Amino acid sequence: MSFNLSYSKTDRDLTQTLNKPKKWWYVAVTLLGLGVAWGAGSWLHQILTGIGVAGKNNPVGWYLYITTFVFWVGIAHSGTLISAILFLFRVKWRSAVYRSAEAVTVFGLATAGLFPLLHMGRVWVFYWTLPYPQMGGLFPNFRSPLVWDVFAITTYLTVSTIFFITGMVPDVAIVRDKAKGWRKKLYGFLAQGWQGTDNQWRHYTQAYVFLAALATPLVVSVHSIVSWDFAMSIVPGWHSTIFAPYFVAGAIHSGLAMVILILMPMRNAFRLKEYITDHHLESLAKFLLFTASMVGFAYIIEVFIAWYSHNPWEQAIFSYRAFGDFKWAFWALFICNLAFPQLFWFKRFRRSTFTLALVSVAVTIGMFFERFVIIATSLAHEYIPFMWGLPDLTFTEMGIVVGSFSWFFFLFMIFAKTLPVVSMWEVKEQQEPPKANT
Repeated sequence: MSFNLSYSKTDRDLTQTLNKPKKWWYVAVTLLGLGVAWGAGSWLHQILTGIGVAGKNNPVGWYLYITTFVFWVGIAHSGTLISAILFLFRVKWRSAVYRSAEAVTVFGLATAGLFPLLHMGRVWVFYWTLPYPQMGGLFPNFRSPLVWDVFAITTYLTVSTIFFITGMVPDVAIVRDKAKGWRKKLYGFLAQGWQGTDNQWRHYTQAYVFLAALATPLVVSVHSIVSWDFAMSIVPGWHSTIFAPYFVAGAIHSGLAMVILILMPMRNAFRLKEYITDHHLESLAKFLLFTASMVGFAYIIEVFIAWYSHNPWEQAIFSYRAFGDFKWAFWALFICNLAFPQLFWFKRFRRSTFTLALVSVAVTIGMFFERFVIIATSLAHEYIPFMWGLPDLTFTEMGIVVGSFSWFFFLFMIFAKTLPVVSMWEVKEQQEPPKANT
């Protein structure tokens, strides 16, 4: 953090991001809006025509939708890691990056939550997954992974949103005092009567610590539940006891890469280099190297268990992944998720924005391939050779996946022009307080 910062300069610099958007912002939002429209149109076509247009077949009933669902749930773990866990450990450099990371969590969950609906053939009866009282006395099948996902996403989204909004209260109050029109009403509602009194600060900090402690176990529990969607089955390649920590490590790995990809262009577009410094990016690069080591260890253990078990079906599925129809994705995920991050052992690569962007893009692609390999290969090459088959990639399915990415970035673009992207009150905590006569 720069030593030339002051309270007034911090307020001025971090609220200028809310000024009238420039042309590039309108162009980006328009393009993302077109992507969302493509996805919505593809979903409407699927509803009117039938789920068959999504490329589903026997045996590959779970394919690109579930791959994308697991990917977005993983992306959503970054905010809780950077915000809650690092806050509890009092890591100072988190203050400039955690707000955007929390936004990634909320918007990632808002995107992931659509996919259980997208995967339903009759989406208009989605409420059957909810435990509501009704005359027939029927309740959802709590042994169904679909119901687990509904509870996991709902719980995580609720706590993450509360944590996200709570962290913004002091900053929104600053913006509220300067805003006019509809913005003043919006910020006034979000500020919840904040005046910055000693009593408010005391209760606020206690509540923030409580929410951080509550959100931290969700990093483990939510993606563990998603992993059990697979691990509770007897499908070779899925029935593994390491899936919970394996999925959690991968989620954090992919989430960190997405946060870096968002922070780098944002700090240039909004001129925030004094607040999101090279030190912050280097710290995130070190974290990415650490999570790559965790993921690499999980890969090795997964292969070792298949070999050590002497289970012919487990060994066959790993051989198929490495040398079968999807070998390109299998080896790509090793290169992207493990090989590229090894560059960060060297400081000059951690300090290079080009290398940081390249590695982050590689990890994001690699983690998508990882989920694809886990899901598609096990279903395509299960127990009986008579039932082996490959999925089909359709235009409708591709449109929905592209629409999900457009939806995520569209939400973030709106957020960046509506709410402060960097925490002003935590940045100020690391500055010298103003003197009484200034």
